[in-house]
Amino acid sequence: MFIQTESTPNPATLKFLPGQTVLELGTADFPNAEAAGKSPLAKRIFATGGVSGVFFGTDFVTVTKAEGVEWDHIKPAILGAIMEHYQSGAAVIEGEGAAGGHREHTGEDGDIVRQIKELLDTRVRPAVAQDGGDITFHGFDRGVVYLHMQGACAGCPSSTLTLKMGIENLLRHYIPEVLEVRPVAA
Repeated sequence: MFIQTESTPNPATLKFLPGQTVLELGTADFPNAEAAGKSPLAKRIFATGGVSGVFFGTDFVTVTKAEGVEWDHIKPAILGAIMEHYQSGAAVIEGEGAAGGHREHTGEDGDIVRQIKELLDTRVRPAVAQDGGDITFHGFDRGVVYLHMQGACAGCPSSTLTLKMGIENLLRHYIPEVLEVRPVAA
């Protein structure tokens, strides 16, 4: 098994490509070791030490290192943990767990929210997945779209620029009711 790595726009996050399916559908975000409970793979990666976050896409794993830790010190252990996991035959996530979708929205803005989610799914999420992250809909209130940044997107120095210049401009162009885009924490 050969696992490729790619840098991401976030210097604290690396993208690992195991050459196999990681998740059949959706994404899974583990912002800390406690959140990794149902994922043997995420638990293995956190156990290597120096890891502050793990994120799964359909064919990649992104790992965010803790502050003050160097990639040269932890990357070999992470590669080993991913390889051991796939050789063990264990599930990536046990039971139900991978969703990684948009938050449900109820209310009078249903048509606007449907358009927002469609633009995110067709134009935004495929692009940010290439960088090892995901952006999901969190809410819409009085012209403001709230988005959740995950994986390499969470804490990325260029995420504010991506949100304001990219996503906000895209949504405002197609949906006049959108006035602003803001990030939210989980």
